[in-house]
Amino acid sequence: MSGILNTKNLSMHFMGVKAVDDLTVSFPAGLATGLVGPNGCGKTTLFNLISGVYDPTAGEIFIRDKGFTRIKCTKLRDLKIARTFQDCRLISQLSVEDNIMLAISKTGTYDSILEVGTEDYEEFLDHILETISLSHKRHELAENLSYGQRKLLEIGRALASNADIYLLDEPFSGLFPEIVEKIKSIINDLKAKHKTIILVEHNIALIKEICDNVVVMDAGKLLKQGKAEEVFADEKVKHAYLGE
Repeated sequence: MSGILNTKNLSMHFMGVKAVDDLTVSFPAGLATGLVGPNGCGKTTLFNLISGVYDPTAGEIFIRDKGFTRIKCTKLRDLKIARTFQDCRLISQLSVEDNIMLAISKTGTYDSILEVGTEDYEEFLDHILETISLSHKRHELAENLSYGQRKLLEIGRALASNADIYLLDEPFSGLFPEIVEKIKSIINDLKAKHKTIILVEHNIALIKEICDNVVVMDAGKLLKQGKAEEVFADEKVKHAYLGE
């Protein structure tokens, strides 16, 4: 296997619908890969299989050449995988600080924060809050944040796990330009640290700007993989994804 994360003949069927269909694809280590395709092509389903939300109907997932027929979401931290969601999976009644602390803590439970104490993580916590530009909101409840701030907090929680592989599901969706620029900066910093990023995004200009490689899915299958310029120039991609 050539990548840090690979799938082999991976499938996920829902009542006869093949959301992911015999997918074999490789994501190289230390690079940003854009995962694109028309709506309903299986991008988020693939993320859900990798992050343990779903168990595959068939096939395998390889993390650092170790094969899994299923991945438990409780093991993502051990596998050094972090994931964001389109709809921001935050705990609304906890503060910004505590939402991040839950991601930092080894067990992911609030009791572990109380047992260890925030002061043990203070420097790391401060760094994350500064990175996501929410230091001034650290004691604010997550439910009181703007949509863009919630997106930043979701990314902050991913950063708190100190992962090697980041699955970012439409992190730019619906954001004002200044927050788009902030998230771009965060992703570029992860790239500089040789982290592996898999980014679902519909804005082709952003994909071309951020990503080293592109994977195009269509109807649950791999349509094309390679450098962005080559992929988006492909006639099959133009027809299936760009509608040309």
